[in-house]
Amino acid sequence: MSIKELLLNKIAGKEIIVGVVGLGYVGLPLAVEKAKAGYKTIGFDIQPQKVDMVNQGINYIGDVVDAELSELVAGGMLSATIDFSFIKDVDFVAIAVPTPLDQYQQPDISYVRSSTMEIARYIKRGSIVVLESTTYPGTTEELLLPLLEEGSGLKCGEDFYLGFSPERVDPGNRIYQTKNTPKVVGGAGRDATEVIAALYRNVLEGEVFEASSPRVAEMEKILENTYRNVNIGLINELAILCHKMDINIWEVIEAAKTKPFGFTPFYPGPGLGGHCIPLDPYYLSWKAREYGFHTSMIEASMMINDKMPEYTVERAGKILNRFKKALNGAQILILGVAYKQDIDDYRESPAIRVIEEFHKTGAEIEFYDPYIKEFKDKGKTMTGLTELTAEKIHSADLVVITTAHTKVDYDLVQQNAKAVFDTKNAMKNVKNRENVELL
Repeated sequence: MSIKELLLNKIAGKEIIVGVVGLGYVGLPLAVEKAKAGYKTIGFDIQPQKVDMVNQGINYIGDVVDAELSELVAGGMLSATIDFSFIKDVDFVAIAVPTPLDQYQQPDISYVRSSTMEIARYIKRGSIVVLESTTYPGTTEELLLPLLEEGSGLKCGEDFYLGFSPERVDPGNRIYQTKNTPKVVGGAGRDATEVIAALYRNVLEGEVFEASSPRVAEMEKILENTYRNVNIGLINELAILCHKMDINIWEVIEAAKTKPFGFTPFYPGPGLGGHCIPLDPYYLSWKAREYGFHTSMIEASMMINDKMPEYTVERAGKILNRFKKALNGAQILILGVAYKQDIDDYRESPAIRVIEEFHKTGAEIEFYDPYIKEFKDKGKTMTGLTELTAEKIHSADLVVITTAHTKVDYDLVQQNAKAVFDTKNAMKNVKNRENVELL
């Protein structure tokens, strides 16, 4: 029996043991879904705290149901370890580790590299390795493939299968989660694609699209997020122009939304946040230079989006000037540090960039976020208000809304604030808007 036939039979019979490397926002939900589907799953992470929490059935990811995690752990379907030697026991391993940018805004694939090298030490014949971390086109075949072959002595396509299947995680999305989001799979060879797709079809409810290669799947993921980056860059630029022209950009968007075809609404804001959208275009631009190509439209949108935190502070300064108040020494209350509404994730949050820009001016900053009590940035910890009171709102020279959390009482904010700068149109339902200015 060929490796392909053996693996397809084991997948169908739920005999595959699954490994997930990286138990963060992508990895833990993925591990839970695979365990729920009837596949014994082992999670791997270098952080002992995460491993201990999983093994105790304690959830730390918003998109995972607490009861499901504890039940899977108690039933022996899901466990976690920091010991990568247990890779020898798994048949399928998914890599879901961070892929940040380094200080030069270039791809930092050190986590992918180190995880792959660990896997290569213990991988066995008849295994499947799938990279899920967002990265530049070519990573799977140019980086992972030689590392796995050299480290294991096995041959890709003959002894083990390799592929790329990009994560599609939208924290806080109540409609689309890991279970029902369509999946794209691109294997290094047709057999690899077929086997990997077979496993995901047994785990997920969403459609599984089979790409012709890992490179196509890698570029597809970059396209998804670059599409959003470019369109948000467009709307941010129009927001700046509309302000100069005394036109309400939010009303413009609402009007444009009435067109039932050819238009998708995007919204301005103080910048971009999250793991993917602010980072992925840099991956593509970096890789494009290898081919002597400059992604001019993409780079232009990145420049616009990157300057929005600075623009936000500039606008705040002009609002304060109307009250004969300078930014230096002003009391600024920031509402929301999460990168999107109603979640506790502040990765790459533009609100943190806004706070940094305010600090540069000498302003005194406090923040309130109903989901985040403190955040760490560049080695420093900033603690927020435990409660948003009328007194605290009134004591601020300016309230700046950087995240549109629905748990905030915006009527209370409007009634007590001297001035409000709303960068997210969070106060759209507040009737009295005389002290509110929109981005």
